[in-house]
Amino acid sequence: MFIVTGGAGFIGSHVVQELNRRGHTDILVVDNLERAEKFGNLADLTIQDYLDKRAFRAMLDAGRFDAKVDAIFHNGACSDTMGGDGRYMLENNFGDAKAVLRFALAKGVPMVYASSAATYGASPSFEPVPANERPLNVYGYSKLLFDQHVRQLGAVRSPLVGLRYFNVYGPREGHKGRMMSVLHQLLRQLRETGACRLFGATEGYAAGEQRRDFVYVGDIVDLNLHFAQGPAVQGIFNAGTGEARSFNAIAETLVRCLGQGRIEYIPFPETLRGKYQSFTQADLRTLRAAGYTRAFTALEDGIQRTLAKLPAAY
Repeated sequence: MFIVTGGAGFIGSHVVQELNRRGHTDILVVDNLERAEKFGNLADLTIQDYLDKRAFRAMLDAGRFDAKVDAIFHNGACSDTMGGDGRYMLENNFGDAKAVLRFALAKGVPMVYASSAATYGASPSFEPVPANERPLNVYGYSKLLFDQHVRQLGAVRSPLVGLRYFNVYGPREGHKGRMMSVLHQLLRQLRETGACRLFGATEGYAAGEQRRDFVYVGDIVDLNLHFAQGPAVQGIFNAGTGEARSFNAIAETLVRCLGQGRIEYIPFPETLRGKYQSFTQADLRTLRAAGYTRAFTALEDGIQRTLAKLPAAY
C-alpha cells in the first residue's frame, strides 16, 4: 500500500495519478474534504481506501494504524501563505507531519514529504542550509520547523526526503482559490477580463519582472517517486528548475497560446511589503549530488501541457 496525504489536492492527486499509471491501485488517500469540490481530483483515479485526515491522525496517535506500507508521500498541509492562525498552521503542518514521521520511522517506511521554498523567505540564496532560511510568514515557518525536526534525527534506516517545492503549476488546481499558481490566476484573469494583471515596479524589479522558479507538477511527481522507490537517500532538497523566470514570461506565453489578451500593471500592494518573495531560484547542487539527473520541463512547454489538459469550460 502507498499512502498519499493531501491526496485530493493538487500535487497529491498527481502522485496518485502517476501511481495508477505505473499499475498501482493499492493507495490510501488521506485528506480533508470539507471543501467537497476537491473530490473532482480523485474522480478519475483508482484508490483502495480514503481516510479523513483527523481520523488518520487519531489512529496514528493511538498506535492503531498498522497497515503494511510501501511508501508515504506526505503532501497534506495548510498551504495558505497569508494565513494568520499560527496555531492551526502549526498543528497541520508540524503536528500532523510529526505523527506521520513517527509511523514511518517505527515501520521503516520510505517517506517523501513536501517542504517549501517559503522556508527561504527573505534570503537571496537558495541552497538548503540553515544560513539561508528566513521565512516571511507562519506558513514558511511551519515548514521550516518540520525540516529542523527532521535534521535533528540523525541517520535513519529508510529513505527520508524533504522536497522544498518552489512555484509548482499544472492541471488539477481548480479548487485552490487564491492559492492557485500564478499561471492559473493569470489564465482566469485573461479569460474573464481580457487582461493579465501583474505587479508594477518594486524592490528594484521593473514592472512584471519579479522572478520565481516555476516548476511543472509532472517534475515534482517524478522527484517524489524517484526518492521513494530508488536507492536509500536522506536529506532536504530543492524541487525547482534552477531557473528563475519573470511573471511577464508567463503572461506573454498565455497571450500567445490563447491568441488574445494584454498585460496590465497594478501598484504593488502595501500589505505585501516585507512579506513577498520577488525572486526565487532553486539551487540544485545538492539534488544533483544525490543522484537526480533528469532535466526539468521548460516553462513554455509546461504551460502548453497544462492548457492542453484543462477542461474546455475552465
